[in-house]
Amino acid sequence: MRKGFEKLSRRQVLARGVSVVGAASGVLGAGHVLAQAAPAAAPARFKVGLMLPYSGTYAKLGEAIENGMRMAVAEKGGRLAGREVEWIKLDDESEPKKADANARRLVQQDKVDVIVGTVHSGVQMAIQKVVAESGTLSIIPNAGVHAVTRNACLPNVFRTSFTMGQPTVALGQAMIERKARRAVWVTWDYPAGADSLEGFREGYVKAGGSIVKELKVPFPSTDFSAVLAEIAQLKPDAVACFFAGGGAVKFMQDYEKAGLRHRIPLYGSGFLTEGVLGDTGTAAEGILTTLHYSNLLPSVRNGEFRYTYSRTFRSEPDVYAMQGYDSGLLLRQGLEAVQGDTGKREQLYGAMEAAVIDSPRGQWRMGKAHNPVQDIYLRTVANGENRIIGVAAKALEDSGAGCKLA
Repeated sequence: MRKGFEKLSRRQVLARGVSVVGAASGVLGAGHVLAQAAPAAAPARFKVGLMLPYSGTYAKLGEAIENGMRMAVAEKGGRLAGREVEWIKLDDESEPKKADANARRLVQQDKVDVIVGTVHSGVQMAIQKVVAESGTLSIIPNAGVHAVTRNACLPNVFRTSFTMGQPTVALGQAMIERKARRAVWVTWDYPAGADSLEGFREGYVKAGGSIVKELKVPFPSTDFSAVLAEIAQLKPDAVACFFAGGGAVKFMQDYEKAGLRHRIPLYGSGFLTEGVLGDTGTAAEGILTTLHYSNLLPSVRNGEFRYTYSRTFRSEPDVYAMQGYDSGLLLRQGLEAVQGDTGKREQLYGAMEAAVIDSPRGQWRMGKAHNPVQDIYLRTVANGENRIIGVAAKALEDSGAGCKLA
C-alpha cells in the first residue's frame, strides 16, 4: 500500500455514510409530529463533482469526458434516478501538488455525491487518498494508474476506462507478427508511463520481443530531441510509446521531422493517436496502436452514439468522450437500482459491481477489482482516421494484483 493511504474495508466505507444518516434521524425523531404533517420534500439535487483538466495539454480530454457524461444524463431527461443534477466543475490543471486540496474542496465544501475524475494518474492518486478518508463515491473516467485498483483499491472507487497496461499488453503480439523483434520504449516519466511500460514488458517479451532501451522524458516536457537522437543511433526494429494529448501530437510531428517515420515503424498505446488526428498532419499516418475503442467501430450502438454526440457537440466523439459517456451509464445503473437513495451504499456498490454496460466500445462488464473487462482493438491511422484492423485481445481483464476486493 502506498504511504498516506488509509485502507478502508467495505464495512468502514459504508459506515461513514450511515453515521451521517443516524445523526439526522435523531433530529427528525424530535420533530416527528411536524414531519408527519409536512408534505414529502422533493429529493435533494445529486451533486456531480467533475475534477478534470480544463487547461494544459489534457484540456481537450477533460472537455470530451464532460460532454460524454452530460450526454448520458441527458438521455434520462437530465436527471439521475429522478433526482435533479447539479454539475460542479473544477480544473485540476493536471497538477498533482494541487490535487489533494482540490478533491477536499469538492468533498468538504461542495459536498458532492460523486467525484468524476480524472485524466492525470498523479492527480488520481491524490483523489484516491481523499475518497479513502471520506468514503465518497468515485468514478475514474480515464486515469489508468494501476495502484488505485490494485494495492490501494477501495469499494467506493470504480473505473470505466482502462488500466494503463491493458492496451500495451495487447501491443506486443501485433509487433512481433510484423517482425519488430527489437524495440525501444519511450514515454513521460510519471505513473502512467511506468504502468504502460509494465504492460508492454509483459506482452512484448512474452511474445518473443526484446526491449533494447527504455527512454523517459520529464512530464510534461515536449522537448523530444534527445530521445529521438538516441533512437536514431540505436536503430531498433520499432519504437513503442505512451503519450497523449498535445504532447502526443508534438512527439509524432518531431518523429517525422527527424526522418524516423519511414525508417523505424512507430507503435503505441492508442492514446497516442486518439482525439488528436486533426492536428498531426501526415505525421500519424501508418502508426499502429491498440485501444479499447475507435469511433469507426462498425456497430449500431456506436453509430447511434456518434450521431448524437456529433450533432450535440459539433465534433466527432473519441475514446475520452466514450469513457465519459460510460461513466454516466454506470452511475445511472447504480442509482436506478437504489431509486436514487445514496444512503443505500451496499446496494449501490453491488449494482455497480454487477453492471454490464451496453457501450459504444462494445459490451463490457465490471471486473472484481472494479476495472472494465473489455476487448482491445488493433488500429492503424489511414487518411486521418483510427481504422480498426482486428481485435488484439478479447475480454482482457487487469490482474487486480493486491486488491482484496478481487
